[in-house]
Amino acid sequence: MKSRFILIILIFLNNCSFDTKSGIWKSDNVNTKKKDDIFKDFENVSISDNIFDKIILLKNSNKIKISPAINNLKWQDIYFSDENNLKNFKFSNLNKINFKSKKLTREKVNNYLIFENDNLIIADEKGNIIVFSIKEKRIISKYNFYRKKYKGQKKKLNLYVENNIIYVSDNLGYLYSFNYKINKIIWAKNYKIPFRSNIKISFDKIICSDANNNLVFFNKINGEILKSIPTENSIITNDFGNNISINNNNLFYLNSYGSLYSGNIETMNLNWFINLNPSLNLKQSSLFNGREIINNGSKIIVSSNKNTYLIEADSGRILKKFNFSSTIKPIINNNIAFFLTKNSFLIAVDLLNPQILYSQDVNLQVAKFLDSKKKSLSFKDMKLLNDEIYIFLDNSFILNFKNNGQLNQIKKLPSKINTFPIVIDSSILYLNLKKKLIVVN
Repeated sequence: MKSRFILIILIFLNNCSFDTKSGIWKSDNVNTKKKDDIFKDFENVSISDNIFDKIILLKNSNKIKISPAINNLKWQDIYFSDENNLKNFKFSNLNKINFKSKKLTREKVNNYLIFENDNLIIADEKGNIIVFSIKEKRIISKYNFYRKKYKGQKKKLNLYVENNIIYVSDNLGYLYSFNYKINKIIWAKNYKIPFRSNIKISFDKIICSDANNNLVFFNKINGEILKSIPTENSIITNDFGNNISINNNNLFYLNSYGSLYSGNIETMNLNWFINLNPSLNLKQSSLFNGREIINNGSKIIVSSNKNTYLIEADSGRILKKFNFSSTIKPIINNNIAFFLTKNSFLIAVDLLNPQILYSQDVNLQVAKFLDSKKKSLSFKDMKLLNDEIYIFLDNSFILNFKNNGQLNQIKKLPSKINTFPIVIDSSILYLNLKKKLIVVN
């Protein structure tokens, strides 16, 4: 009887010490891949503004209304949509591996996946573009554009797919289009200046920017330059990639100098611009850094290294400046913006009457959930799934929050995550550490 009692106590204690053995905390897992810190250039900069760190409870739950979840079937843009914004996606939430492929490449892969017509498309540092058919469960196309003289150089490919054609810009100055159905280059141009932004396509125009902060419009049919708009060129560069977001006929472009531009896509003329960098010194520590910009048509969200700005899309007027900065690209849904900040706060903001609806310390919520000491977490991505907020950690754990900011569940993916996940047909797709495609539903 005594031995049985001791056994029960041991089982109970083991269950209560979940976090000490799971490796969920950043310091608990020495094998967790070190995440590139896009803010590393700012470590020695004195911060005059106080960083927001208050816990605010939601006063009116009726204010958080999420649009109905959609069953998504394509991911043509690395940031999903023209606006760089995400939807509320359906997810079966069984957390079981539905499919695991063979290794797709031996090389280091791009963090971003794209998807169309049941085909997953990835790129690696060697310059390979790999197309994997979900239906046929095999690689249907593998193509490398680069000649032997570029063999030793690491390639960073920016991808966009549309109607079986993959549009590619790279860090060598090439822009080309490749039809993966017929395994053939349609056209290719060498502009000799590395490209430094995501790709957008609208009105038969390809839009991207180069390392000199030029905003360039290209003809989608042949790759010829239609117009190049020079913006401020930073002599010293950092890891910030220029970013473009579009909505209907307007584009919004954020460069490495910290200037935000609005332009008309059809006329290729500028509407307005503002600078969001508080320091104009050309020093490594004063260069602009931030997250990808998103918009919902009427408003733009820009998160810099210290602050987050809510900007009127028509005029460029700053509607609100918040003293927090996003570590993950924010999400807008029904005029509510969700942020995951550098200091690990989950924040919901009302965009119609700009104010914080709630803010929760994610580290503290996890500590309370596990009944443990508060430590630090390493965040990878954030999605809206089934009306709730899912935060993906670098060590493959998932934190499931209700849309009111309360932690609901902690799970671990059945295979360690490598790339950013995408959501297709109620399943989560990503490449694991062995570069195998994992389909989880």
